[in-house]
Amino acid sequence: MNYFRIMLIALSVLSINIGTAQGVFDEWKTIDDRTGKPKGVIKIYKQDGKMYGKIIKILEEGKEDVKCTKCEGDLKDKPVLGMTIIDAAELHEDGEWKGKKLFDPEQAMTFRCKIWLNPDNPDELKVRGYLSFIYRTQTWLRVKD
Repeated sequence: MNYFRIMLIALSVLSINIGTAQGVFDEWKTIDDRTGKPKGVIKIYKQDGKMYGKIIKILEEGKEDVKCTKCEGDLKDKPVLGMTIIDAAELHEDGEWKGKKLFDPEQAMTFRCKIWLNPDNPDELKVRGYLSFIYRTQTWLRVKD
């Protein structure tokens, strides 16, 4: 009886760790695909069954308080820190999240997006932005404590 209880607890702990390590809902360090340098940290979360992503930290030195000067409308001159950059992406059968709003505050442009975990490394998130038939993919890295 004691052996069974210990095994059950061990399996529960293991399944919690595996589930957490492989999920998309976490904090991710963005890496500039042109320079290879870290830019910020995005918190990806689920709300009402949809995916959202918010900038929670800016890693570029000297840009911690940057404002969205190229933005228009309500976002004009607003702090980039705290901005929602992924808005209402939906899960598809293939395990990919797809949406119509991936916002790049540096360019003040909105792209369609596709987001998925790297099948070979669950600590890498692939984030692809589309503009017409042209696309660009970045690899974001899971933030570890």
